[in-house]
Amino acid sequence: MAQPNMNQQNTKRKISPDNIPPVGEDPKKKPRFNIYWIYGILFLSIIAWNLYRSVNSAGIEINPVHYQDILKAGDVSQDAKEKEKNGLVVVRNKKIVRLFLNPDSVKNKPGLYKTFLTGDEYTMLSKASAPQVYFSIVEDKSFGPELNTFYKDNPTVKQIQPVYTDEGEWFGQVVSTLLPILLIGLLFVMMMRKVGGPGGSGGPGGIFNIGKSKATLFDKGTRVNINFGDVAGLDEAKVEVMEIVDFLKNPKKYTALGGKIPKGALLVGPPGTGKTLLAKAVAGEAQVPFFSLSGSDFVEMFVGVGASRVRDLFKQAREKAPCIIFIDEIDAIGRARGKNVMMSNDERENTLNQLLVEMDGFGTDLGIIILAATNRPDVLDNALLRPGRFDRQITIDRPDLVGREAIFKVHLIPIKISQKLDIHKLAEQTPGFAGADIANVCNEAALIAARKNKDAVDMSDFQDAIDRVIGGLEKKNKIISPEEKEIIAYHEAGHAICGWYLEHAYPLLKVTIVPRGTAALGYAQYTPKEQYLYNTDQLIDQICMTLGGRASEDIFFGKISTGASNDLQQITKIAYSMVTMYGMNDKVGNISFYDPSQENYFTKPYSEETGKMIDEEVRKLIDGAYVKTKELLTEKREAVELLAKELLVKEVLFKSDVEALIGKRPYEEKKLLDVEPETLIAPEPSTTLPDELKNPPNI
Repeated sequence: MAQPNMNQQNTKRKISPDNIPPVGEDPKKKPRFNIYWIYGILFLSIIAWNLYRSVNSAGIEINPVHYQDILKAGDVSQDAKEKEKNGLVVVRNKKIVRLFLNPDSVKNKPGLYKTFLTGDEYTMLSKASAPQVYFSIVEDKSFGPELNTFYKDNPTVKQIQPVYTDEGEWFGQVVSTLLPILLIGLLFVMMMRKVGGPGGSGGPGGIFNIGKSKATLFDKGTRVNINFGDVAGLDEAKVEVMEIVDFLKNPKKYTALGGKIPKGALLVGPPGTGKTLLAKAVAGEAQVPFFSLSGSDFVEMFVGVGASRVRDLFKQAREKAPCIIFIDEIDAIGRARGKNVMMSNDERENTLNQLLVEMDGFGTDLGIIILAATNRPDVLDNALLRPGRFDRQITIDRPDLVGREAIFKVHLIPIKISQKLDIHKLAEQTPGFAGADIANVCNEAALIAARKNKDAVDMSDFQDAIDRVIGGLEKKNKIISPEEKEIIAYHEAGHAICGWYLEHAYPLLKVTIVPRGTAALGYAQYTPKEQYLYNTDQLIDQICMTLGGRASEDIFFGKISTGASNDLQQITKIAYSMVTMYGMNDKVGNISFYDPSQENYFTKPYSEETGKMIDEEVRKLIDGAYVKTKELLTEKREAVELLAKELLVKEVLFKSDVEALIGKRPYEEKKLLDVEPETLIAPEPSTTLPDELKNPPNI
């Protein structure tokens, strides 16, 4: 996978800190006036005004002992319009007594009222147009007799009989009734605005648009700045998709000969090989609308949403035809139907059924091409893969030597590299690397060089970067006892010597006892050949080389450790693959029990007796390889000791160091590629084996 040339992009559009708009703001978009603010301010104003009025109309509370002084002074008004022209009112439901006062009396008698009012209270009372005070009572029935007793004791006081009434809190009732309704309405409006998209416009994701497609449309004005020139290492795949783009640009060139445009193309390949990048290049090159979305965009918690989104997607595509639809990770909705009885009619299958109909159904329209990408083609439904839907399956493998060199050149454009850097050697040292791995190596090398305050990134930085990508972070400070360190040294020396003297083993590149990652206490690195076929001798030598560490411990210490657990896993997978997949065993015969159509990859169409025979042959194969390995290391005992002692001193040995200690490798002249001793490194040998040998399922 190759990334776009960042230098080329910057020449097209320069952005400085001065003209970058704030995050979330569109400089061309005018601020939107929201009328809901007016409603809110008006509602709050009404509440505040009524509260203020109710406070003012309630009067001032006084101590009950002072109401008799007011009656003696004759200040109770007889013109209380709202209280039947009576200034003495008993409010039964509030258990208070109100006294409506004469305004002139209050103003002319400050000495009386200031005895039981504060200065502010008197000022408020004297300025009121209808001043009133009130006091609390225990029970309204007892107030009448108390007042009559007061009148008898003070016959000169003008008698004003109280009026008994109940005050209705109309505003409180209105508020208590309307406020919950208003709050619920406000929450509903906010929820609709939230789920309805930005600004309440009902954009993608809105509850009213939940069945709408989430595809991103690249049309005029929204072109992708990636073209086929930015994609390196995918020459064969580019030819396939370029033909589709050319068909859209020049349809008469093909229709004149009777050709038809393909309905769809499926991009298949391991992760990181550039499937999505190739689709971006198609979007940048094609002069037609381009819809982009992922398989998970169809999935939703509501039933029927996935199928509805598929219909809406193709409806939009028909309006823009001719156009291209790209579905990334299509295995999210394209899995084979009916394998799970419990979920034979779930939402995902409904979505897949609708997609099948839209791609090639009774009312299918022309001018819509489907591009899809997946790294799990084995789980896709057969109806989706048939001609007429996905007419082409474009395989995107890990790049070869030439492809890796081209990808390195693309990723090194924005990096300041040393003039002595050999890109061809970097490509030789990274077999099995995908485009994403190469991009990671280039980035790590730049970071390592910056950490060392270098002016340019040189070969040593790339060597450290490849080490880190393969083995993990170096842990020089990890505390390892001298006894363990000696075991590790002899273990890695056993690997190195086996790889040095076995004809079909990979050439050694580096051996180290510096721990890396979470579990690796040491490792040997090789330069594998790029090959696709393996014979029996090559696989047996591979097993012997992997067993070299365990055999070395057994020879030199008379006991074995847990350090060979990963080695044993590798040889077990290779041995079972030889016996059960490739027919490389005389007793089992030319039989393969490998079935890629099964979810578990392996079936067992054999008896228990055959299963025992397979186990016995695998054990015999591994035991024979172990004996061969011990014989080789016993013969080369001095070389193993020499290499192990040197490792304990230097911790890291390159190919040149090994040659200086034990001489050149006997099979050096048979190498296809000549790699310099100073350069690093390649993946472990298992990374270049077929996928079935690297990770075969358990039997």
